[in-house]
Amino acid sequence: MARAGVTVERLVAAAAELADEEGFEHVTLSALARRFGVKDASLYAHVRGLQDLRTRLALYAGGELIDKIADAVAGRAGKDALVAFADAYREYALTHPGRYAATQIRVDQAMIAGTPAMRRTADITYGMLRGYGLAEPDLTDAVRLLRSTFHGYCALEAAGGFGAPRDVRRSWERAVDALHIALENWPRDA
Repeated sequence: MARAGVTVERLVAAAAELADEEGFEHVTLSALARRFGVKDASLYAHVRGLQDLRTRLALYAGGELIDKIADAVAGRAGKDALVAFADAYREYALTHPGRYAATQIRVDQAMIAGTPAMRRTADITYGMLRGYGLAEPDLTDAVRLLRSTFHGYCALEAAGGFGAPRDVRRSWERAVDALHIALENWPRDA
């Protein structure tokens, strides 16, 4: 029987709040047990351990992120879709730093393959990139380019890594413009 109203869903939601408040690395079973006023051991009725909790948090946050992106790109194509996608990604990463950090952990591919949020992520991302005329293996390469650019920029911005006086938002816009040009002129294999 669950004590203090603890359910898997409430536990993961509390982990998401804790991640944003104190950092993903501070999400522990002990910290969550304190929030619920229960002993650490009682949480094992809901999750198998810390790795299971963090994996659930990664999937939860990934679902939130793709929901934001999906709303932003709905009805858009080409550069408009790319800008909306990029801006939604950046906004989520900066507004929810702990949850965003959770989306970056390595998760067993077999576990995420069947999740609706991850299928939706692939559908939306690949759909946007198909608008640039890309097909495999270029789709995979383009996804990797976007993810590494978006993640790198957001990580540097969140850490205060941009010290030049140029407006960070304007640099972001230029980076997305450059990605659009790269996608329009994607190098094709001969």
